[in-house]
Amino acid sequence: MNNKTNFNKCVEILDTTLRDGEQTPGVAFAPAEKLAIAQMLIGTLKIDRLEIGSARVSDGEKVGVKNIIDWAKSVGKHEAMEILSFVDGGKSIDWVKSVDGKVINLLTKGSKAHCEIQLKKKPQDHFADVKKEIEYAVENGLKVNLYLEDWTNGMQNSRDYVFDFMTALAELPIERIMLPDTLGVANPDSLTEYLTWMYQNFPSVRLDFHGHNDYGLVSANSLAAIKCGINGIHTTINGLGERTGNQPLSQLVVIINDMTDRCCNVVESELFAATSMVQNISGKRCGWNVPIVGADVFTQTCGVHADGDKKGNLYVNKLLPERFGRHRNYALGKLSGKASLDKNLEELGIELDAEIKVKVLQEIIRFGDKKKSVSASDLPFLIANALKTPFHSKLKVIDYRVENGFNKIPNAVVKIKYNDQIVENKATGDGGYDAFVKAMRKNLKQLGMTMPALLDYEVRIPPGGKTDALVETTITWDVIKGHSFLSTVGVDSDQMVAAIIATEKMLNLIMQDEQ
Repeated sequence: MNNKTNFNKCVEILDTTLRDGEQTPGVAFAPAEKLAIAQMLIGTLKIDRLEIGSARVSDGEKVGVKNIIDWAKSVGKHEAMEILSFVDGGKSIDWVKSVDGKVINLLTKGSKAHCEIQLKKKPQDHFADVKKEIEYAVENGLKVNLYLEDWTNGMQNSRDYVFDFMTALAELPIERIMLPDTLGVANPDSLTEYLTWMYQNFPSVRLDFHGHNDYGLVSANSLAAIKCGINGIHTTINGLGERTGNQPLSQLVVIINDMTDRCCNVVESELFAATSMVQNISGKRCGWNVPIVGADVFTQTCGVHADGDKKGNLYVNKLLPERFGRHRNYALGKLSGKASLDKNLEELGIELDAEIKVKVLQEIIRFGDKKKSVSASDLPFLIANALKTPFHSKLKVIDYRVENGFNKIPNAVVKIKYNDQIVENKATGDGGYDAFVKAMRKNLKQLGMTMPALLDYEVRIPPGGKTDALVETTITWDVIKGHSFLSTVGVDSDQMVAAIIATEKMLNLIMQDEQ
């Protein structure tokens, strides 16, 4: 093994979204999607290394991996692309060579149980097979990293096996030993003890930690590994992965930067954009309260908290939303106070006298008691109601028709009125709302305006199975590309109408803001 010491200042990040992330139920990336994610991970987030796929999986996997490698060569990142390979008599090595790969991550057995029960082999026979595989890879000009699958169980139940295997590997040309907590059974104490043992017995080894989150301890375990001096940590975007998933990249980055004296190369300000991209491609949403990237993690709901922030940022920690391309929100509901309202009015650039603020706050609380959400974008409408003057909508959808059916391409005709102008256009789309948006975009273009990009679309229907229940549709728009986001809510018994209300509201708010 290479003579590499632990306690490097910079923690090396290997992201395995494109390999282990695809073990998430229902997730499979098309070749073009894989390439786009790889380009974002390397070019935007500045990840050190990527595990881009598995050898011998499918023809589609081969195309996807080859596309990424061709791109990586063009930007000087050829050896940052790694491919999971298997002990299979050289077949994986040949596959990696065929796509012009340079680095393999060889999957071997890190516990006696896996070796004897799954492989049905004696340890020494497995060690010999691994040695042959490594020698064949090196003969073919490949660099080798090596996974000890089920390593944490191996350390707990068969440490002599781990010692014998590591001893057998000691003189082989291996770049890194990668230590998976395959079933997420480690805790910070046990992991610290295991890593200390590894470094004491094999001081020249370069180690990576590959954590899983079955007990919800993956970030705590990664922190323990970093404090032990681990060279590298494996992550996925949004914690994608089998069962409870892998180490989420966003959480790891802030743990390194805020809780250790070490560093990493990841660009914090791009984490939220990366989350949104992978959510859209994978179809897997993050929980609303997931640290750093969850929808509500920078939202204060309690009026006391808003008051404390207004007077001296008393409810603020190091995790400032601006670090991640986000901003702090102050929720409007029955727990809101005057300070929450003031924060939202300040954000909108609106000044009100005290009497009107009281009326608006009463309306907010009334809506909250009815379990209806109120967003900052609703404030102009609530203010207009408090003043007993209608909100002036410069743009109105005065008519629309959306058609959809079996074996029929969805199409829409949309007529809008802007001041005294009336325009109408039609379009087809992948769905009814998509067709509506495309027709609306044509209308706006005719009026010399543009339509913001849609970032997120969420529908909430009360439980109970009533077909006439009110639908609440929340749409998030990228108003200023990558820098300013606006969420608008539409409520109606028809989901399409709710979405159209949210869209019309967004356009009028943007126009009001421009004025």
